[in-house]
Amino acid sequence: MTTVRTMTPLPPPTAELSADEARRIALRAQGFLGAPDRRAGVRGVLRRLGAVQLDTISVLARSHELVPYARLGAVGRRTVDAAYWTDGHAFEYWSHAACILPVEEWPHFAFRRRAYRKRPQWHHDLPDAAYDAVIKQLRAEGPLTATELGGAKNGGEWWDWSESKVAVERALMFGEVVCTERRGWKRVYDLAERAIPDHLLHDELDDTECLRRLVRLAGQALGVGTRADIADYHRLKGEQFDAVVADSGLVPVRVQGWDKPAWADPEALAGVARGRHRTTLLSPFDSLIWERARTERIFGFTHRLEAYVPRQKRIHGYFAMPLLAGGRLMGRVDPAREGKTLVAKQVSLASPKAVTPMAEALREAAEWVGCDSVRIERVDRPELTPELSSALARLT
Repeated sequence: MTTVRTMTPLPPPTAELSADEARRIALRAQGFLGAPDRRAGVRGVLRRLGAVQLDTISVLARSHELVPYARLGAVGRRTVDAAYWTDGHAFEYWSHAACILPVEEWPHFAFRRRAYRKRPQWHHDLPDAAYDAVIKQLRAEGPLTATELGGAKNGGEWWDWSESKVAVERALMFGEVVCTERRGWKRVYDLAERAIPDHLLHDELDDTECLRRLVRLAGQALGVGTRADIADYHRLKGEQFDAVVADSGLVPVRVQGWDKPAWADPEALAGVARGRHRTTLLSPFDSLIWERARTERIFGFTHRLEAYVPRQKRIHGYFAMPLLAGGRLMGRVDPAREGKTLVAKQVSLASPKAVTPMAEALREAAEWVGCDSVRIERVDRPELTPELSSALARLT
């Protein structure tokens, strides 16, 4: 017998926001409006966002380094990794994608760990003894990479995992094993019983409580968002959002120009979003812009990662990084590094007003990654190339 769930009628909005107010609320929630909290540092950024996405691509730096840089400025890259991984502060798990998560969020993902355990089949077959062998080795030897556990691959393509790699990844999804750091981009695995503080390890929330907390946390991280925005933050299903939003603490709002209902963090509505805007380049995987429909709705800016698009079909470049300035997305640049030179392979500028902010963002990024010069290769509006070069020269 199939149970049909009926949608609970939405309560009336408690506030009406202009599109500009919603944009500023989103910027403040994500840490781009107002003075950065340098005392809290990288760990403060992680707690504020709730999830920092990982990705293999490294151009200026890896995405999980670019996220705190965009909010705090030129914090050292070693400092970033140390802030994430030392003292058991964080763990890696499946959230929006593979993400670094604050360790206190461990209990909130119990629903996902339970769901993985119930999956009827997997893409890789695994002998029963292989799983137990990996757990036994980790218990005896401490944190290990897949290579140290017996090899990550069988020698074929990247998906041709070894038995030990399949076993430890399965244990990771089940929650018996935790990824506690990345070493040379390899996951380092340890037993959850060692890596997760005891009071969090045994705080097994039921599914409803997990979902309620994740919806609330996503709403706080976004400031204001639609059902799809908030559910997508931790990759929840729409019906999971529907089941808990009424008890999540978020409040319904109406945003002018948005054609769908929205919810907001009540604290975000308590005062006017004011402060200094950050001028910076954004990772394409930054949580401010990782959802394309939301980015278009809030900023009127179409953003697409083209790293996996054939070269001849790319419009803006391999790893085009949007330019945030004055609370708006004003262009983008596809960067590269050649020795001590940051190369702006392709620059796109929304208007002449974007020239100076782009120069400032390029210069700061160059200094952060240890480059002492910037070279412009191509600008989509060639008439602005001399002005951009002059602006960069003034900043030298």
